[in-house]
Amino acid sequence: MNHEPMRPRKLLLHRKQIASLIGKVRQKGYTLIPLRVYFARNRAKVEIGLGRGKRQYDKRQAIAERDAKREIERATRR
Repeated sequence: MNHEPMRPRKLLLHRKQIASLIGKVRQKGYTLIPLRVYFARNRAKVEIGLGRGKRQYDKRQAIAERDAKREIERATRR
């Protein structure tokens, strides 16, 4: 029989570590990201990281780069 995939999981950290992560995630722009999943002694372990979203000027720069690549591709097709 398979395990129940949507059952609640325990986060095995110290109480202060959990409180710190919750405080950071509640701030605007922060999120927890799973970096790696692996198995160790019948347990699935997940390495998590704290990530911050892009700044507005970074987004504009990425959009400009995407548009430039698109224009180059159009020109090379012609």
